[in-house]
Amino acid sequence: MAKHLLAIDQGTTGSTALVVTLEGQTLGKKNVEFAQHFPQPGWVEHAPEEIWKSVGAAVTGALAEARASGSDIAAIGITNQRETTLVWERATGKPIFNAIVWQDRRTAAVCDALKARGAEDAVRKKTGLVIDAYFSGTKIAWILDHVSGARARADKGELAFGTIDTFLVHRLTGGAVHATDVTNASRTLLMDLAKLAWDDEMLSMFEVPRSLLPNIVPSAGHIGATKGVGFLPDGIPISGIAGDQQAALFGQACFAEGDAKCTYGTGAFALMNIGGTPTISKHGLVTTAAWQIDGKTTYALEGSAFIAGAAVQWLRDGLGIIESAEEIEALARKVDASDGVAFVPALAGLGAPYWDQGARGTITGITRGTTAAHLARATLEGIAFEVWDLVSAMTADAGRPLNVMKIDGGAARNDLLAQFQADVAAVEVVRPTEVESTGRGAAMLAGVGAGLADIGAAARMVKVDRTFKPSISQADRAAHLRRWEQAVARARS
Repeated sequence: MAKHLLAIDQGTTGSTALVVTLEGQTLGKKNVEFAQHFPQPGWVEHAPEEIWKSVGAAVTGALAEARASGSDIAAIGITNQRETTLVWERATGKPIFNAIVWQDRRTAAVCDALKARGAEDAVRKKTGLVIDAYFSGTKIAWILDHVSGARARADKGELAFGTIDTFLVHRLTGGAVHATDVTNASRTLLMDLAKLAWDDEMLSMFEVPRSLLPNIVPSAGHIGATKGVGFLPDGIPISGIAGDQQAALFGQACFAEGDAKCTYGTGAFALMNIGGTPTISKHGLVTTAAWQIDGKTTYALEGSAFIAGAAVQWLRDGLGIIESAEEIEALARKVDASDGVAFVPALAGLGAPYWDQGARGTITGITRGTTAAHLARATLEGIAFEVWDLVSAMTADAGRPLNVMKIDGGAARNDLLAQFQADVAAVEVVRPTEVESTGRGAAMLAGVGAGLADIGAAARMVKVDRTFKPSISQADRAAHLRRWEQAVARARS
């Protein structure tokens, strides 16, 4: 009898697969990186076949580590980089262009034009989002307008759009299912957030034909089954889907209204459960579907910092001051403070709460005494400062401070970052024993969707590793925040 859950976590820089027991124990895990393509400054693409190949290798590797086979898998959960956009041929499943990644800024001018026309209020009220190149809508239109004959083919129903979850479901089911869940649909600029349906006004505004769009399904439930995959046997149910940040919120058991988490991945993403009403932010956040289970929808406030772990990768790959991301904490600890150096990691503009597409990465406070250690420490501090901006907006919208913030993602293992986060955000920071909350959330959703677990059982999967408490004075905190605010002003000038 099949007894394990398989989580496929398709991320920005690689694909991870986890084989998880129904009690939440991870038996096997494999991450496979793939290439990032930068055709022009500000453009970021992925090759779809490289994504698919990485998923297959990750699943195969996780099963091998778990000493399991595909026949041991009772259900599959999928979580994914959310706004990354693909269009493919319905008849063949072949993509017509590379995936345009969520970080990509090529449609910034289109977004600026829509804002100049006064469209932002209507978009925010209908979708909960802001008009920004981050989201999928303008990416879809760009592909249709820049691939020869694509718009005409779309009008004829020959093409299909999907975020990465949709692409993986299509591939895993042998092309039988074209679907996305409510969380990913809520990131497209095309879905009415209250009705959970594609909206004709938004489709017209962003020039996206309805014929392209997948069916919108709940986050947990029977979505399809594997067929003709090669690295998995036929007939395994796919029963959970959520965008990566919503999956992490679920994976951190943030089931009560007011529960919040922050995931440190390529970017940093803070979400707060706001219950069953899609309240629109007044402080620069977006409102998003958190999940839909058994006909009940939960919503979240979200703040997104586009660059977090990617800043550490830049230190490694761009500047060469570290050889691996794991080295940054040891390097940063060689100094007791950043000595006035501030790094605003706006390498792809600034997300919430600024939504400034023109902001650029900025380092201030450099002197002759500045070393690589100061820059490493300023990088970690810059990530924490970005999250403070998100928490500040979140608490203003909620009308009360956070009691606790749960953290996950690769950089959550960094004790220096976690402690500084607690200090500048003035909130207790709680880290689970397994920081792969995104994959765990996908597995939990799959278990719930397959009828193998309930919410209570899912909550019991989460174990606490360490709590970081604020440890600096109010005066020191205020000084840190002034330094950050001054640096941000320069990054936006």
